[in-house]
Amino acid sequence: SEGASKVSLLKKVPALKDGDFTLAECTAILLYLSRKYNTPDHWYPSDIQKRAQVDEYLSWHHANIRANAPKTMWIKVLIPLFTGQPLPAEKLQEVMEGLCTSLKQFEERFLQDKAFIVGSEISLADLVAIVELMQPVGVGCDIFEDRPRLMEWRRRVEEAVGKELFFQAHEMILNIKELSNIQIDPQLKEHLAPVLMK
Repeated sequence: SEGASKVSLLKKVPALKDGDFTLAECTAILLYLSRKYNTPDHWYPSDIQKRAQVDEYLSWHHANIRANAPKTMWIKVLIPLFTGQPLPAEKLQEVMEGLCTSLKQFEERFLQDKAFIVGSEISLADLVAIVELMQPVGVGCDIFEDRPRLMEWRRRVEEAVGKELFFQAHEMILNIKELSNIQIDPQLKEHLAPVLMK
């Protein structure tokens, strides 16, 4: 919409409007907010090496976890909602294979034997990771099952954030299947269906 372009020239979410200042892209927004509100050090550590580890994960995340995890939601719920037809099972299988490769790398490279990505305390890297990894869970792809290290990390993230806040933040994602019951504007459907089928 026209209003959206006033917050983000890209017309994408997330976007932040702070007075006259606007900012797009979730990582940039998180870093801005952590600096503006002088959050506790563990979120984006002042120690240069720990901060570099957060930055390393955030850089890796886009081409790996983010490249695969949200696609499960698109394949299982959103594209069928807009097109009126399910996608072939092999599409989901392809995405799950890529996600499994990313999860293996995530566990071996970033988690290792640590409580959190950067060590013993939660950081922005953990928040960015968990938000993406809850999307497959919301559509019935329990990626934590049969991955005890990943499951323990999720449990620690939930506890660090607070279980109530954690589930409040993920409520829409965990109930995404309910979207299949909503009515979509026929014009929007007609406009988006060909784009989504590509």
